[in-house]
Order: sequence, then structure tokens, then C-alpha cells
Amino acid sequence: MAKSFTEIEKSNIKEKLTVNCEESWSKFGYKKTNIDELCAKSGISKGAFYLFYNSKEELFFDVMITVQMRLTNIIEKSLSNNPTKYDLSDVLKLVYREYVKNSFIIETGTPDFIAFINKLPKEKLEELEAHGDNDLRNQIKKANIKYKIDENKGLSILSVLFSPIANKENMPYNHFEVFDFMLDTLVEEIFE
Repeated sequence: MAKSFTEIEKSNIKEKLTVNCEESWSKFGYKKTNIDELCAKSGISKGAFYLFYNSKEELFFDVMITVQMRLTNIIEKSLSNNPTKYDLSDVLKLVYREYVKNSFIIETGTPDFIAFINKLPKEKLEELEAHGDNDLRNQIKKANIKYKIDENKGLSILSVLFSPIANKENMPYNHFEVFDFMLDTLVEEIFE
């Protein structure tokens, strides 16, 4: 017979599962993240896991939504009070660091990520896309930061900055400093 948990215990266990899953996913990837190990680290049995999630993919979906919401909150909070292009630069630096910590959020073309996506039901895929649609374009518009150049060109330039995250270990210089320098330089050219 499965153990019953109080609402506080359920909340704490679910939080532990998502935190441990995010950490494991970041280090080892989707395929190598083991539910048995996540359960052990979270202090529950594998049988108890299924009181919280119907599948491994459902847990990973929750982690993905959690990370997306964290990124959205970082952006919204930082750009809420009449921000400047320099505030935008600062928030993008925070977002970059979050991406480095959780590279799975943008490395959506890897076989590991595709294996995860392929196991999600259609409605979960649509929900992921809806969360991802609260993108930088909308946040810049809300913040009323004006472009010097074409908006699509500016957004494309900014998105290219996030592309080399996978190659950060190969850089001969600290990738955070390189990213920050490039971003500070480009923000001057892209925004008024």
C-alpha cells in the first residue's frame, strides 16, 4: 500500500524531484537521468514517484516549464520599471547564465532532447511552445525599448549571441566575459 503524504510533504517532494531532475538533466541529459536515482535523492520510493508523475517525461515537462517560467520572471522583473537598453543588456546577461546552467532549454536539436520531445503528448508540446512564445520580442515591446535598426535584424543578432553556448569550453577566453562584451557592444548599435 502506497504511503499517503500531507499536502506540505507532497509540495516539498515535488519540488525536490524537479530540482534534482533539473540538476541531473543539466549534467547528464534526458536519457541518462535515472528515475530511481532521482527518487533516492528526493527521499521517496520509485512506487511513490508515480503518485506525483505518470511518467519520466511528465517530470521533465514540469522541469522545462519551471525553467521557462524562471527565465520569463527574470526578464519581466528586470524590465518592469522604465528600463533602458543597458537594463536589457544586464537582463540578457542573466538569461545567458541561466542558459549555460540549463543548456537543455535551448539545445532542442540534440538527439537527447528529441528523444524527450518525441515521448510527449501533443497537448504538452503545445503547452511548451506557448510558454516559449513569451519571448524577448514581446518583452522588449512591453519595455518600450526602441530599435535603431530593423527589429527582426536586431532580434536575430541577439539570438546569434546565444548560439555558441555549446562551444564555450573551446574558447580561449572566459565565455561569460566574451558574451558580456559582445552584448554591451551590440546593444549600443541595436537600440536607441
